[in-house]
Amino acid sequence: MRDILGNPFRPVSLDHCWQTPTVLSLAQGIYTDSAFDRLPILADALEEASCDNSELLNHCRSETVHMRGCWVIDLLLGKE
Repeated sequence: MRDILGNPFRPVSLDHCWQTPTVLSLAQGIYTDSAFDRLPILADALEEASCDNSELLNHCRSETVHMRGCWVIDLLLGKE
C-alpha cells in the first residue's frame, strides 16, 4: 500500500524544478515499461535536479516491490 499511497502522515509536495527533462523521461519510461528497477537511477536524477526530499529519494532506492501506481512516478507525471 505504501508504494501506491506513500506515507499519509508525511505527504510530499512536488517542487516543479525537480521535473527536468531527464527526470520526466526516466519517470515516463519507468511508467510505460513497468521498469521499476530503474527507480534508483531516477533517484540520482532527482538529486541532480536539487531534490533533497529523503522520503521520495528513499522510496526510489528501497528494495520493496514497486508497481504501476507508485506514488513517486504518479507525483512526477501528474497522475492521480
